[in-house]
Amino acid sequence: MKSSIFKEDKLLAILIDPDKFLIENTARFIAKVNASIATHIFVGGSTVEIHATQVLVKEIKTHTKLPVVLFPGDVTQITKEADGLLFLSLISGRNPEYLIGKHIEAVSKLKNTNLEVIPTGYILIESGKETAVQRVTNTQPISQNSINQITNTAKAAELLGMQLVYLEAGSGAKYPVSQEIIKTVKANLNIPLIVGGGIRSKNELESAYLAGADLVVIGTAFEEDEAFFNQIKK
Repeated sequence: MKSSIFKEDKLLAILIDPDKFLIENTARFIAKVNASIATHIFVGGSTVEIHATQVLVKEIKTHTKLPVVLFPGDVTQITKEADGLLFLSLISGRNPEYLIGKHIEAVSKLKNTNLEVIPTGYILIESGKETAVQRVTNTQPISQNSINQITNTAKAAELLGMQLVYLEAGSGAKYPVSQEIIKTVKANLNIPLIVGGGIRSKNELESAYLAGADLVVIGTAFEEDEAFFNQIKK
């Protein structure tokens, strides 16, 4: 995954939340993903039942050759069945559990896997509603008006050695991360930028790319209306 981002390709990840997805729909849904411009499949959620991620990832892998990357809300979502893992540190918040605590818990689960582990600075951006990430992590998002704070937080992630920065408006966001934020953050980074949350149309997808996003993540749009796949066919 990391190598493809550094090639400066514009990438698209479809996010599947095991807690909101029926396993019996996997073949049909993944067929639509395969027919789209999607380059990756992300799997994860803020609250997921134990073993649900492993079962879903294993099933997804039987229907696609796209890389399946874990986007975990907790260590219980780590499975060796996937190809990679975003090792997320919630640097927009100050809860030590999500800055380093959960990562220490994860080490024993990662020892015997071949997962590509990618240290990722995770920045939650205000999006017009309280998100599951806020509730679970007990942290507050950064206001979209605080562009300097967002930019400095992203740059701090790079200086700490993180390999990706993820600007997240959150699941079900009322509006996505603004073009101005994406553009400013990208101009100050030398590492790839992921943007997700609140993107519900091809125009919003293209706007994120034009502003500087290297990889865009879309999840809720497909949960609400799979017809969105018609806009992003190959």
